[in-house]
Amino acid sequence: QVQLVESGGGSVQSGGSLRLSCAASGYTYRPYCTGWFRQVPGKEREGVAAIERDGSTRYADSVKGRFTISQDNAKNTLYLQMNSLKPEDTAMYYCAAKYEHCSGSWTEPRWYAYWGQGTQVTVSS
Repeated sequence: QVQLVESGGGSVQSGGSLRLSCAASGYTYRPYCTGWFRQVPGKEREGVAAIERDGSTRYADSVKGRFTISQDNAKNTLYLQMNSLKPEDTAMYYCAAKYEHCSGSWTEPRWYAYWGQGTQVTVSS
């Protein structure tokens, strides 16, 4: 069965950087779309970035120019490089995967079949 395991979260000061990783196992074949979401208590899960099998990427406006999503197909690992972090980036970050193209629905959690357990990112001012 498919397992997604995130790592790399932590506490940093505003302006700092973190690199999240999501190691996947159990795929019969690679998903069409994998992405990163984040959630703070009391709010809905928010799409941060997504990447297609062909490497094309999508980003939320709030992270464009600061975050970069990438994938290493040989390692079955998804990454999120986060630079110029802000206190409002504080959240639990989740990776997710679906067997559909990212398209316009990439920000909607309900379309993703597989989820990791999350890794906490805390940015202090």
